[in-house]
Amino acid sequence: MPAAGTAHATEIKAELAARLTPAQQHTYIAYREARDAFERAHRTYWSKVNAKRDARRARRILAQDYTPDDYVLTQPPQYKGPELPADIARIVAQMRPAGETPEPLPGVDDFLRHAKEQFGFVPKVTTERDFKRRYAMESLRIGLTKDQVVRVYALETGGNGTYDTLSGINPVTRQGTPKSSALGYAQILHANSVGAAAKHGDEFAKRLLALATIPGTPANRATELRAKAAIVRKMMRVARSVPYEWSVHRRLASTAKGLGIHALNLDADVAPWLQTLKLRDLLEAAARAGYPRPTGAQLETMTLAGPATRRAMVKPIGRHMPTSNFFSEDGYYRNSIVRERTAQELLLALEERMEANIKNAGSIEFAQVFDEVARRK
Repeated sequence: MPAAGTAHATEIKAELAARLTPAQQHTYIAYREARDAFERAHRTYWSKVNAKRDARRARRILAQDYTPDDYVLTQPPQYKGPELPADIARIVAQMRPAGETPEPLPGVDDFLRHAKEQFGFVPKVTTERDFKRRYAMESLRIGLTKDQVVRVYALETGGNGTYDTLSGINPVTRQGTPKSSALGYAQILHANSVGAAAKHGDEFAKRLLALATIPGTPANRATELRAKAAIVRKMMRVARSVPYEWSVHRRLASTAKGLGIHALNLDADVAPWLQTLKLRDLLEAAARAGYPRPTGAQLETMTLAGPATRRAMVKPIGRHMPTSNFFSEDGYYRNSIVRERTAQELLLALEERMEANIKNAGSIEFAQVFDEVARRK
């Protein structure tokens, strides 16, 4: 993703110039001139996208139809200038102040550590097949279908994901670097977890207490469930201590307490409830938009862009518009499947990737588990 503003292309700081040969300085200046021109075009483009989005929002409030003038009709600019040679890039990187190097994103170990430190919470672990069984039971209970859930799983995890799969981490080799806080079968973000704790925390606690009273439940298991209910209510109070707004939830989610709340997605009892509720919210939003039986790909577009944006994408005039119209700049560049496509092309790309990934082992097992649960029901 392009960087923010830069210094004037022909300016080289004395410290950097002292480490570059005259030929390297010439190469660096040519590179900076090209990058600066691109970055100006890039900032202009996204400013225009944001202005058009605001205009569409105003039209929606006034119940007015959109017109082509309400969209940016071209794809984002791409950098086509020279790249910085490795030797110069290495010197530039060495000159960069330490504060400009981004901190690594938190991983599963961080979620677990903060959960224990902040709430005394240690998630209940289980096998993948049992987690899939719990997930399937909850999905069917709230009206989701096997096809919808397995296809979302196939896309979000590649069809081989585990319930503790974090974005950027290979579920098989366990190698990689976190790309975001997206976690689990539905790749829930940490802000989603905070929102779920605020909205459904009391419901989760009551269900845990109800499980503890089922006849035949071992005493140690009942004690575990009651203690977990108390922890969930503590998390709920933290989540409700701030306004119920996405931007606020994002800020809280990045704190130690917020990261601890995100560990709910690693718990065999609570995670299937939390993650499937997100899918149910999307299902209900699709019904309001006139899609009572959305496909997995349609649900996924709402996951990526949000329900309101999804409605704009499927309108006849929106289908052929660049996807940049429907995503934030960050979201556009974070999701590679979104880039350089129209809204209709994105839906087709999602369908194609789902179709490929449902053939992978994790997806096949998930479908089998769904069938087993359905037969028992």
